[in-house]
This record gives sequence, structure tokens and C-alpha cells, in this order.
Amino acid sequence: MTISAAAPVPVGACVFDAYGTLFDVAAAARHLQDHLGDRWQPLAALWRQKQLEYTWLRSLMGRYADFWQVTGEALRFALESLAIADPDDRLYSALMDLYLRLDCYPEVPAVLRALADKGIRRAVLTNGSPAMVQAAVRHARLEDLLEVALSVDELAVYKPDPRVYRLACDRLDLEPARILFLSSNGWDVAGAAAFGFRAIWVNRTGQPRDRLPAGPEAELTTLAPLADLVTPAS
Repeated sequence: MTISAAAPVPVGACVFDAYGTLFDVAAAARHLQDHLGDRWQPLAALWRQKQLEYTWLRSLMGRYADFWQVTGEALRFALESLAIADPDDRLYSALMDLYLRLDCYPEVPAVLRALADKGIRRAVLTNGSPAMVQAAVRHARLEDLLEVALSVDELAVYKPDPRVYRLACDRLDLEPARILFLSSNGWDVAGAAAFGFRAIWVNRTGQPRDRLPAGPEAELTTLAPLADLVTPAS
């Protein structure tokens, strides 16, 4: 089946990835562009790339560390790779602090409110550590718009391990087919779809689809149309 406004799909819950989907992962570096100049975008991109790579590699190696540590290690790699001097760690500390206060995308509060008005449950399923995601949700004032924020920390393994997606089913008491999962990461959408979720890719940057065994039923450029695509499951 295809997800469209012409035939809204019945769902028990919409479950969102956090970073890149609800929260802008480039915001930390962008807020320091007066200091970083034209290096802020390469820094943001490399920081994110290594952050994700480290989650996958740590999962494969069986050497879990929480997302806060991984984020810090990825930032140090990015700063060193781009030869951005930070002898006293002030830049590192400022960027890490800003990562706890990432901007949410502008449409997010209204979309979550519209889903709530329709009686559709809303949750986050994230690689982020509990403290990180709680800080981001609080900063964006989304506390009253989300039922629960679920972290891989409970399992000590990162997405796209199927056990992570099972966590949402167990906590929400819903079968996979009753959950609509949304992520800006194509690999995350593929993992969720392979597990059995209905899945939408929030392709904010116009990337081509990953060549993976499963994929999204629909593709959006923002979350704005979401409430028109779903209806509460009976």
C-alpha cells in the first residue's frame, strides 16, 4: 500500500527519529558560524557523518558507548580533520552544549499538535541518550506533545538493530504494522521497514534512495503534511 492524503492510513502511533527528523543536527555549528566562518558547514557535515559511523561500528564491535560520548568523539575527530584549532577546548565545549539545545524544525510543534488533536499517539525512538533527548525536547518545548521518548540506551545497541524498533512495540503495546515510523535517515527508514513498521522518509535534503532491502512507503520533504496522511486506528 502507498501512504497518501487520498487514503489516510490507520495508525496507532507515529514514532519519530529525533536527530535530523525533529531536531536540526546542523544547528549547533550554525549558531557558531561567526566564529567558524565558512567552516561551519563542513564541520557540521563531518561531525554528523562520524557520529553515525561510530554508532554502527560500535554496534558491530560490541563496544557500546552512549550517544553523548559518541557525539563528543565524533566532534573531536571533525575538529582535528578540518584543522580547526581549539587548544583550550572552549569551542568543543560550546558545540557540545549547543547540541543539547538543537533547534527543532519549524513545522514540528504544529504537526505534533495536529496529531494529538486527531488522537494519534506520538513517540520518539532515538539513538540519543535519555539526558540528551530530554534536554532537546525540553528546549523545543515539546514535552506536552510527545507521549514518550525511547532511547537505545536501554538496549546498549544502536539502530538499525531490530531490537531497537521492537522497543517501540513493547513500550506502546502495538504491533509493528500499527506504527508509522518517520526518519530523515534513509538507512533508519530501511531498518524500520525491514522490521515491519510502516515508514515515511523525511528527505529534507533531496538525497537519492539507499539501495537497501526495504524502504519507505512515502517520501516527504518536511513533516508538514503528516497529519493529513494518517487517521487513528480503530
